[in-house]
Amino acid sequence: MSDHDLTGFERTTFTHEGTTRDVLRRGSGPAVIVIAEVPGITPKVLRFAEQVAGIGCTAVLPVLFGRPGRDAHPQAHGRVKSGLYLASTALKVCVSREFTVLATGRSSPVVNWLRALAAQEHERCGGPGVGAVGMCLTGGFALAMATDDRLLAPVLSQPSLPLALGRRRAARGIDISADELAVVKGRCERDGLRVLGLRFRGDGLVPGDRFAFLREQLGDAFTAVELDDADANPEGVMKPHSVLTEHLVDEPGQPTRAALDEVLDLFRTRLLGAAPAAGV
Repeated sequence: MSDHDLTGFERTTFTHEGTTRDVLRRGSGPAVIVIAEVPGITPKVLRFAEQVAGIGCTAVLPVLFGRPGRDAHPQAHGRVKSGLYLASTALKVCVSREFTVLATGRSSPVVNWLRALAAQEHERCGGPGVGAVGMCLTGGFALAMATDDRLLAPVLSQPSLPLALGRRRAARGIDISADELAVVKGRCERDGLRVLGLRFRGDGLVPGDRFAFLREQLGDAFTAVELDDADANPEGVMKPHSVLTEHLVDEPGQPTRAALDEVLDLFRTRLLGAAPAAGV
């Protein structure tokens, strides 16, 4: 791929509690908040948003970091420039007070802004509620957003916070406060909320203990899609990690395509009222 010029996406802004950010939107129908991974809204993230719009939803992409449309692949800008861009973006995230990178038992402050965005988009787009997809460092944000009853379809794609870095306690947790986790558990028990998680089994950023923790906490409400590393797109620039973007093999019969289809089916059933696909 090369840089995306954002053709086909509406660019707006959203302000909450004094913080204004750019927001990209595409499609019509109930909103799905697509929260990009580091280094930002790449062409492959935009491609996922197009697929969300293609089923009859509005893909809403808040710009939390990076330059929207920039291709992070070394072939687009060269290995040195791509590496520097990735490193600088990651550093900004790590030092920002809005992102809780290492601490356990805490939600990132930026989640409050995302909940407010989801509330506005629900009012704007209509439908029974809103979906959300978090990826990598933003993966757990979709879970924390589910304290709001309007969030009906949370997807945690390779949720990587808090960074475990060999710490057992961090591996057996996710970036959500105990109080907010209790609210989400209550919704699962009372309202039938379903939480979908995606990871590659060999991904050191998403320890297996993290998904075990989510199973313990949420029970049958948590559906884990765990893929073998061999299922990843071999052209990815890093070890198997990004299920819906960098390491997706978008071809029928591929395990990552099946994972993508399960995500889209969750949106169809919870936001569009469609019958579940066979076997889901």
